[in-house]
Amino acid sequence: MAKLKISKKVTTALINSLGAGVVPRVGVEHIAVGREKELQSLLQNLNDIAEGVAAFRFIIGNYGSGKSFILQMIRNRAMEQGFVVTDADLSSERRLAGTNNEGLATYRELMCRLATKTRPDGGALVSILEGWINKIQQEVAKETGTRPNDEGFDDQVETKIREVVQYIEDLVHGFDFGSIVIAYWRGYRLDDEQLKNAALRWLRGEFNTKTEAKAALGVRVIIDDDSWYDYIKLWAKFVAEIGYKGLLVLVDEAVNLYQISTTVTREKNYNRLLTMFNDTMQCKAENLGIVIGGTTKFLEDPNRGLFADQAWRRRTKESRFVAQAGVQEYLGPVIRLNPLTEVEILTLLQRLTEIHALNFGYEKILTNHQLKDFIQEIVNRLGAAALLTPGEIVRDFMSLLNILHQNPEIAFGDLIHGSNFRPTTAGTDANADEDDAVEFSL
Repeated sequence: MAKLKISKKVTTALINSLGAGVVPRVGVEHIAVGREKELQSLLQNLNDIAEGVAAFRFIIGNYGSGKSFILQMIRNRAMEQGFVVTDADLSSERRLAGTNNEGLATYRELMCRLATKTRPDGGALVSILEGWINKIQQEVAKETGTRPNDEGFDDQVETKIREVVQYIEDLVHGFDFGSIVIAYWRGYRLDDEQLKNAALRWLRGEFNTKTEAKAALGVRVIIDDDSWYDYIKLWAKFVAEIGYKGLLVLVDEAVNLYQISTTVTREKNYNRLLTMFNDTMQCKAENLGIVIGGTTKFLEDPNRGLFADQAWRRRTKESRFVAQAGVQEYLGPVIRLNPLTEVEILTLLQRLTEIHALNFGYEKILTNHQLKDFIQEIVNRLGAAALLTPGEIVRDFMSLLNILHQNPEIAFGDLIHGSNFRPTTAGTDANADEDDAVEFSL
């Protein structure tokens, strides 16, 4: 393997995340193995979104199969390509619909986590708006030869802003959305922090009553549990109009919808998801991509999963030709993540070994033969199925690397062949539910 060239910041982030059993936020491309076809299919979706259409995909797999990892991969790629990206994990407090503003809570999380290439860690709402305003000011200055303090300059800037806003005014709630964007511009022009903050609060869905919004901004509507998805479509259209390629929304832990105990509430969430699916598939949304990560049970359980609804079953069930041909389909609405092969696991461990050595400044000491021994030991103790969905295996391996680095007198073989070596995995507990496990996915 060629010598890796990765910054200390990235190697540290990788090691800390992997050692804690969570998907890294940065550097995932350095440990990506075995998901080339899935990723290529999602990248094609990005091309389509940039052309003005919409896309909706499910990433389905069991615990440890790679859902969160591939979501992170496509997130990073989308930002590099010029998309606005946002993501949220569903939970008991954040759903798609509910009786206590659980859908609005998801919207607020998505607004908080808006990210761009220049603001990859989230919180990009202000930079998106002000970057656009600055761009328009530069265009006006170049076209007219005037400067920001010259008479009439601000009026010409507002004219250009309204030209963009009118493209979204015909959409549902588009007029109100456009009014708030104009309000933000006026606050920016007048250096009125109170007006700017009120506009931001409205855009983030933070007003609780229409009376409060009317007093602050003069609008009679607010973003609520019923309307939040309409505003996601508006955001997608808006960011595309101001120079980005579109909006990519990533929603993980959809199993939390499957786990809703109340049938009425669960079906309400599935219906909201169906609306999102139909809108994107029927091109009722533009420049919008939605990717949902969920377990096999969330999709296929005939009693509580999506398959319990015939409308969902018809849209997402695998074609009989897939099973007949014995192949994987990557272009349909559902991408199913198959287990990694032993060769892919070996490649992953090789990369982890090199990253660990690079981070701590030593020559890597583990050979391919030793890595194969580690894999075989896991297979013997847990079975091949547990190994090939990595889960906790990677965390065990990172711990092993730490121990060997800190204790050079300890032999590798003594560690993995000793009677006290018990690989940790959720699958070892007969009572563990894969859907209740904390997922680390590769």
